[in-house]
Amino acid sequence: MDTIIVASLVSLGGIGFFAAVLLFGAAKKFKVEEDPKIDEVNEILPSANCGGCGYAGCRNFAEGIVKNRSLDGFFCPVGGNELMKQIAEIMGLTAQEKEPMVAVVRCSGSFKNSPAKNQFDGVSSCKSAHMLYAGPGGCPNGCLGLGDCVTSCPFDAIKISSETGLPIVDEEKCTACNNCVVACPRSIIELRNKGKKNKRVFVSCINKEKGAVAKKNCSAACIGCGKCVKECPFDAIVLENNLAYIDFEKCKLCKKCVPVCPTGAILAINFPEPKKIESTDKKEKIELNKKDSLNTPNSTQKNMNNNENKTKASDSENNSDKKELVVEEK
Repeated sequence: MDTIIVASLVSLGGIGFFAAVLLFGAAKKFKVEEDPKIDEVNEILPSANCGGCGYAGCRNFAEGIVKNRSLDGFFCPVGGNELMKQIAEIMGLTAQEKEPMVAVVRCSGSFKNSPAKNQFDGVSSCKSAHMLYAGPGGCPNGCLGLGDCVTSCPFDAIKISSETGLPIVDEEKCTACNNCVVACPRSIIELRNKGKKNKRVFVSCINKEKGAVAKKNCSAACIGCGKCVKECPFDAIVLENNLAYIDFEKCKLCKKCVPVCPTGAILAINFPEPKKIESTDKKEKIELNKKDSLNTPNSTQKNMNNNENKTKASDSENNSDKKELVVEEK
């Protein structure tokens, strides 16, 4: 009995030792040495794991840069240009600066512009509602306002406005991670350049229906009239499928297209308010002051008028005295 137990223990020990040797040999043979620069790059990344760079996470992003030995096609939207410069120093490369971008909601179908004609009674999800009906205002391309973009944003940069029912993007928090763009089933949200001093001009509509139908569902819809295309001096506006689109790389922010849009579908964001009304008021005040100055006599004119009145009074008195003398002589 003891011999059996000893034999089994020896055999099991031998099998374990042989397996350990095999595993050790396999580990040595198939060992993959990782570049230490991957850890260096990964340490300075923001660890947001938002997927805005196109990779599953920050670690995968760092591995991609180190393996490719190039920064072409790599950009971290959270860290921006400053972070890419730091990565370039680690890798011994040069980083090309990229224009900062921000998420833009291209829809003006608010409660006022597109009054609700029906109410969705189902799963509170834009993806589900998109497959079932056109929308509360009847626009098949408009914002559904159920907040898929809000839940997809890892930086709390989007909220649904209670006044308009449309998403509002916080420019300070937005990192252009592209999550909200992917989450929107109607492709309403687009990443565009922030522009100089955060100024942007864009068509806030994606409805490709004909003008009469589009305007029936939303008063601020693009009707495809083409007036903005003719007005733009930089060929930055294209009209396709009854919808105008402004190329932000060509646009010079001249705003000439904004006043010619008959429905107000083109928006100019973060521009100073026009001062035309104030200037006209000032002109009117100046004209009124001029008129008043002409109508109201000054001190010299008053003195002249008083002197004229006095001379007239003295002349009348002299004439009356002369008349009395003539009567007495008679």
